[in-house]
Amino acid sequence: MPPVTLVDVFTHAGAGGNPCPVVTDARDLDASVMRDVARRYGHESGFALPAEDAAHDLRLRFFVPNHEMEMCAHATIGVLWVLAREGRIPEASVRIATGSGSVTGFVSSRGADVWSVAITQPVGRVRPLTDEQSADVQAALGSGRDALAARPVHNAVTSRVKTLVPMRDAAALNALAPASDAVEAACARIGSTGLYPYAVLDGPTRLFEARQFPRASGYPEDAATGIAAAALAFGLLQDGLIEPDDRPIRILQGRVMGRLSEIRVRLGFANGRPVGCLLEGDVALDRSGH
Repeated sequence: MPPVTLVDVFTHAGAGGNPCPVVTDARDLDASVMRDVARRYGHESGFALPAEDAAHDLRLRFFVPNHEMEMCAHATIGVLWVLAREGRIPEASVRIATGSGSVTGFVSSRGADVWSVAITQPVGRVRPLTDEQSADVQAALGSGRDALAARPVHNAVTSRVKTLVPMRDAAALNALAPASDAVEAACARIGSTGLYPYAVLDGPTRLFEARQFPRASGYPEDAATGIAAAALAFGLLQDGLIEPDDRPIRILQGRVMGRLSEIRVRLGFANGRPVGCLLEGDVALDRSGH
């Protein structure tokens, strides 16, 4: 087993976050070893490798217990944070090759052993589901129609397709207890990698809460999902729940899991049109060993 640094990414008030095993030098590891790391820890894991071309500074691979992933936002942020902690990347922009394309990371020091890390995501694409597909998602979540808000269910994507499900309120959101096999089957039918039900906590301050039920990652729920949060930001924009500006959007996640997490998203615009977003969150060493 290679040396692994376990961090919590997207922490909230110094706690919670998504546990992420990080290997900062994976050049001698094959896919089976990387997957074994993810299985041992039971979380998405990030692996840093040398860049394969002059357009990038490094390459990242991501694994969950069941398979390799093209992109994982919190693992990208976690790897950059650990590399910064080890003094192995400059406080500047970092060009990263991933399975879903190029990502730029921004790393800056905020004090002793504290770094700010943000990463780019491309402009989101949002597509409302049909009534039949929405009913399929609702059945998979095990919720009645009255638990949903009067807004469309969307498939949205920046790097991986997530299904945005508007819940009536936080109570309805946190009462959900879907079966993993039902989630997997519904996601397969609608072309999604996870269901992302969400609720509005405070519209004027752009505060939301969400939960992520992945399609087939090897665990039933995720404490913080940056890719889904990025997709949600574009869904909120399309549905008119946020104004078209770059003020931060805060998304809480993981409350039911006892790991309340916070993801921050800033949309970028050019000539009034969205062109992408920045994902940012706090990181801390995970000393629990889980």
